[in-house]
Amino acid sequence: MRAHWHLREAHELAREHGVDPALGLDEAEAALRALKHGTNEITGAARRTPVALLLDQFKDFMILVLLGAAVVSGVIGELVDTLAILVIVLLNAVIGFVQAWRADRALAALQQLAAARATVLRSGQRQVVPAARLVPGDIVLLEAGNQVPADLRLIEIAQLKIDESALTGESVTVDKHTGVLAEAASALGDRLNMAFKGTTAAHGRGTGLVVATGMATELGKVAGLLDRAVDLSTPLQKRLAAFGKRLALVVLAICALIFVIGVLRGESPVLMILTAVSLAVAAIPESLPAVVTVLLALGARRMVGQNALVRRLPSVETLGSVSTICSDKTGTLTQNRMQAELVHADGRAWRPGEPLADPVQRETLRAAALCNDAVLGEEGRWFGDPTETALAALAADAGLDKSALEAESPRVAELPFDAVRKRMSTLHPHGTGLLVCTKGAPESVLPLCDSQWRADGAVALDRDAAMAQAETMAAQGLRVLALARREVARADVGADAHVLEQGLALIGLVALIDPPRPEAAAAVHDCLGAGITPVMITGDHPATARAIALRLGIVGDDKAAVLTGQSLAEMDDAALRARCGEVRVYARVDPAQKIRIVQALQSLGRFVAMTGDGVNDAPALRQADIGVAMGRGGTDVAREAASLVLLDDNFATIVAAVREGRRIYDNIRKFVRYAMTGNSGEIWTLFLAPMLGLPIPLLPIHILWVNLVTDGLPGLALAAEPAERGIMRRPPRPPVESLFAGGLWQHVLFIGLLIGGMCLAVQAWALATGHAHWQTMVFTVLTLAQMAHVMAIRSESEPLWRQGLASNRPLLGAVLLTLALQLATIYVPVLQPIFKTEALDLAELGICFAAAAVVYLAAEAEKAWRRGRKERGADMALDTPVSPTRM
Repeated sequence: MRAHWHLREAHELAREHGVDPALGLDEAEAALRALKHGTNEITGAARRTPVALLLDQFKDFMILVLLGAAVVSGVIGELVDTLAILVIVLLNAVIGFVQAWRADRALAALQQLAAARATVLRSGQRQVVPAARLVPGDIVLLEAGNQVPADLRLIEIAQLKIDESALTGESVTVDKHTGVLAEAASALGDRLNMAFKGTTAAHGRGTGLVVATGMATELGKVAGLLDRAVDLSTPLQKRLAAFGKRLALVVLAICALIFVIGVLRGESPVLMILTAVSLAVAAIPESLPAVVTVLLALGARRMVGQNALVRRLPSVETLGSVSTICSDKTGTLTQNRMQAELVHADGRAWRPGEPLADPVQRETLRAAALCNDAVLGEEGRWFGDPTETALAALAADAGLDKSALEAESPRVAELPFDAVRKRMSTLHPHGTGLLVCTKGAPESVLPLCDSQWRADGAVALDRDAAMAQAETMAAQGLRVLALARREVARADVGADAHVLEQGLALIGLVALIDPPRPEAAAAVHDCLGAGITPVMITGDHPATARAIALRLGIVGDDKAAVLTGQSLAEMDDAALRARCGEVRVYARVDPAQKIRIVQALQSLGRFVAMTGDGVNDAPALRQADIGVAMGRGGTDVAREAASLVLLDDNFATIVAAVREGRRIYDNIRKFVRYAMTGNSGEIWTLFLAPMLGLPIPLLPIHILWVNLVTDGLPGLALAAEPAERGIMRRPPRPPVESLFAGGLWQHVLFIGLLIGGMCLAVQAWALATGHAHWQTMVFTVLTLAQMAHVMAIRSESEPLWRQGLASNRPLLGAVLLTLALQLATIYVPVLQPIFKTEALDLAELGICFAAAAVVYLAAEAEKAWRRGRKERGADMALDTPVSPTRM
């Protein structure tokens, strides 16, 4: 439960902590408290050792089966097979180890996010001490540039502004004050009398009482959330693990059966052992993890060119399964810069780019430029507070030169902005007196105004109407500032704010917004077309969040529900689960609530991608099925916790990554379809031959060769297959969908049986007609049939002649190379004794090619049948009348 320090008076808290703010603790008391509270450090659970991480990679059942096959191969003298299997197993272990090690670095990065040293009062003396030695009750002195070393209740400040972006994710610096807040459930971003560990003092100075240290701080609570165990397995890893275990058991049973049948028929036990082991190695797709890794790595390389850096390879595939994207607002969906959108003066509105003719509007911009600390840099860029740079840019775009205005009306005095007054005033020479220009929040400035300024003289002000206008603009998600002016005597130059900021004349209202990225709306549209739900989770105000969501198309109307952190805190998990299926915008949420949102969406069966850049985002990034961190403005902690880093901090890049993820998953399925069908053909050939009274059709060397040349280059070349047409116009794959869904297992069975049947048919024909080269013919048919098959399955729907042979040049080259290697084993004399082959005559070779062509035509016919079935289903859906109750 949170300690509500922000609801308590600062000096009362100091007395409760037994400390005089003017003196601080003495060393003896600080030492006692250190024993009680521990060090002011971020800690975590013990990290797994590198050895433990490495051993974890060998727990997969399929890996254990392959290691067993390697041992058997070594015992019977097939050392090449043993070496090949061990290399593949070790390669996957190293890749898994690196991924696990990277995941463990997230908390380590968070532990480094702490001030190394802090300035404190001890026994009335300023001291610089290690931040780890701070204890509750210490009095800490902050200056601009200091990192806040612990959670502080502010006691005294002077224009203190703190950059809390690392903790809250909001880029605008926060003006602090020392007053007591009234609302018990204030979000972190609203606790203006607090300074939090890990944030940075950007301007001014302050003194604060340490109220929490170490893991009790807000940063420590984030660390506690981040250190929770999270299942990092991706959908593909889970599917492959389940598939591999079942496949290994089936293959081992078939191999044992083939061995027994062969021995009973009188075959040599050693030959049958070699055959069984060779078939096990061929049938178990030990190259599948390696090929999947290569496919993911190539996809990751392509994504770097699209400004997406992959930190965990499996996340490439996970993106293709994402059904919900939870995105931060600032900098991801928006441009992370304030921009003036509207000036409302004396009942008239003016927008940037329009002619500036109205004198009241012009005076509004003039006051905005004079009451402003922004500075113009050498490259024409404004520097300073984001709000003030936006106002300065607005005046400049309207033709008002800030430098010329300041030369004409130099500033002679100022009343700086503070969080209590919520306004700023500057004084400038004006005739025989001074001109006071005031800007600030409407609720702060309007009560001080009793007239409306006009060039020909002030008129009475309808304060209620002006406030209603400001509230209307604020309800649209705009940040509204009021500009006012007053003429005073030169003798008032040193007067207090309550004297100078009275009897003001309102000039106008200026509305600002952090505008959406131009490409973000198109990306949101693409998401919706792809069946992906975009969700905004932000620390900003509800009205601003809803306005941006409406502009981007995340919500459809200005009455869309926005769930705030305060409302969320009052919900149990069941209530949140019921709401999160409908809500698209969350505002003013804290780190733990972000995790709750992600978990609630996951409990509905959604695969969730979560974007973020701050420390506060890191736990949710790790909880999500895929965490997406910002590369430009993000923190190291967020990047370490994420699976994907956006190098341009752009929401549209996520959509491009989703497209790439879908393409990669499609290509992995194509490889599984290809490899398993070929393996199925080999198994049926060896299994059915004895049943049909035929001799063992293939030798171990044939099986291993086919496994090498067909699963090697052609399989890897599938990685280059372009995306299918309409890939972003289909819904995400259901999270529970099997890798063999969509008719894949039927294809494996049907085409595998066909390949086996063609091999056995050629064998039976050759034996019946007295062709002595029957074994070489079976060997060749098996290879050629798999080459024909891989060309046919390049697309799950389109025929090869529509795709074009040259649309995947690497695959075409791999098929031609495999064909050349196969012919070499038949016709090169030096290879014939190694592979136990004999040269085929032209007629025999033609029969082998014809058998392979049958396989190709069957695969194309199956695609045509499925394509027609899908089109008929779509036509039926269009012809079916829709009930009004379901619209």
